[in-house]
Amino acid sequence: MTLETWTLGDPNARPHVLITGGVHGDEFEPMAAIRRLGTGLAKREIKGRVTLVPVVNDAAFRLGRRTAEDGLDLARTCPGRADGSVTERTAYALSALIRDADAYLDLHTGGLALQVYPLAGYMLHRDAVVLERQRRMARLFGLPIIWGTDPNLDGRSLSVARDAHVPAIYAEYLGGGGCNPLGVDAYVRGCLNVLIDLGVINGEIELAPGHPLIVEDAKPGAGHMQVRHPAPCDGFFEPWVTLGSRVRAGASIGAVSDHLGRNVVPIAADASGIVLVLHTLGRVSRGDSLGVVLETEETPPPSSP
Repeated sequence: MTLETWTLGDPNARPHVLITGGVHGDEFEPMAAIRRLGTGLAKREIKGRVTLVPVVNDAAFRLGRRTAEDGLDLARTCPGRADGSVTERTAYALSALIRDADAYLDLHTGGLALQVYPLAGYMLHRDAVVLERQRRMARLFGLPIIWGTDPNLDGRSLSVARDAHVPAIYAEYLGGGGCNPLGVDAYVRGCLNVLIDLGVINGEIELAPGHPLIVEDAKPGAGHMQVRHPAPCDGFFEPWVTLGSRVRAGASIGAVSDHLGRNVVPIAADASGIVLVLHTLGRVSRGDSLGVVLETEETPPPSSP
């Protein structure tokens, strides 16, 4: 399988920066941002090489959902197989691109079901040099939260980068199935900042005033958003908190109920901190993640410029 890419600069030059979107088919701001980024970069001098992939998971995008017809999550399937299902083949092609890069930016949102407070994240790499490069990339990306997490999570685009010692970050910006222009703007600006810092293009880095909230958590499973606060049953989820709000451990973040609003099951926060991720699609299935609480006593800066 060959991914549809847009390569700018000398195809043999270094550094090689890879920027991807659409690892999940229902995350649209990254797709729009990367297309805009490509149009802008085509008019600029590139010192090195930039590979852009607006829609990695074309099969899922065509279905308008997170996964392709095989039901596999691409972000849990890397490094994939050349002779596997459509998602395994996509993961295999993506992994080859990542291994050839000198720096990698993977852009996401919460998709149709979730919303995520804007953040740049990375794995807490054991190589101090790689880790510091990732911290710098995340800081320059310019989003209000920076989140370093468990380096041992496998199956992901960033785990392929980890094993290849390629400095890599991912970004999240809201979600819900639309294409928020603030998210598109933030992603274009963040990518340009990193490219400028790497010397790939000339320009002035643009950062919002103030300082991001930085949280590093190496506990096993930290960064795995899809397993926190699982829905106890099928039903309707009504959030009782908002994205970015502060909660205390044991307080309810919302409740799952049946169609008539009976059999209400409150969902207790598993930690004290801010609501980083929230399930905003009312319909939930048993086991769906209903939210993530980021353990911190600090307050993040606003999510929009």
